[in-house]
Amino acid sequence: MSQTIIEIENLHKRYGATQAVADVSLEVRRGEIFGILGPNGAGKTTTVELLAGLRQADGGSIRVLGVDPQRDPAALRERLGIQLQASRLPAKIRVVEALELYASFYADPADPAELLTQLGLSDKAHTAFAALSGGQQQRLSIALALVGNPEVAVLDELTTGLDPQARRDTWALIEQVRDRGVTIVLVTHFMDEAERLADRLAIIDKGRVAVSGTPAELVAEGEQERQFRMRLPREVPVERAMDDLARLPHVHSVALIADEIEITGTRRALPAVVLHLAEQDVVPDEIRTMTRSLEDVFVELTRTMPEGEVA
Repeated sequence: MSQTIIEIENLHKRYGATQAVADVSLEVRRGEIFGILGPNGAGKTTTVELLAGLRQADGGSIRVLGVDPQRDPAALRERLGIQLQASRLPAKIRVVEALELYASFYADPADPAELLTQLGLSDKAHTAFAALSGGQQQRLSIALALVGNPEVAVLDELTTGLDPQARRDTWALIEQVRDRGVTIVLVTHFMDEAERLADRLAIIDKGRVAVSGTPAELVAEGEQERQFRMRLPREVPVERAMDDLARLPHVHSVALIADEIEITGTRRALPAVVLHLAEQDVVPDEIRTMTRSLEDVFVELTRTMPEGEVA
């Protein structure tokens, strides 16, 4: 098992009457991309700000690379790179100036010119921040988070507001950063982003960890029913077939969606339906399963989890 390098236990943070973080516990392993997923206002950004020692927690414990960032944030300064959602640079600062400025904060920084090349910004080295496209600004944000040669990089909502191609380019960059040996904590509210990038993730809702695990584990967990659709040959009476299928032991419901029959049932519903049709000498023209997604899990948890209850 990979080494655990971030441990958060029972973290709490309140702003006046608002409980931003109610009870967060999670761990991150060396060399992985760990996703923190949740709706707007769930407590994701506050959690990573506490992790980085940028805010003071009201309760709980945090260890990052063996250091308590709440007590000694300076000890992590050169080992932790962070890019926050609200981070902005002066409009007129040039790309290379920003990188050289950030590099001056570290004893052993990365080579700014090399970072520009790796992130595809060499031709924008002397361009002002305000003149960069959204995708280029995000690339610069990644470069600034990496210029200190950190062991851990925290990237918060990197692709918000980007067009589809810029988002995919940014995803590829994040994977390249991980391949360089940097552990990444990726904060997002995009399901496709988490499913594409995260080795493991935690879904946070109302300041609590609702569930955590690999994307595949979260999709499979609690999947009590299977759903599939099929199209029968035209000569088969659809209504009679639906009545017959609805009486099968493993079938819970049968519905007609356009020209397809949608069937919901147990894991054994599909083979039961296929066997029954074969006994009637009926071969479906098409069968397709309706795969449960991470988005389905997200919606189930954030819509139905009672406040104060940990899934």
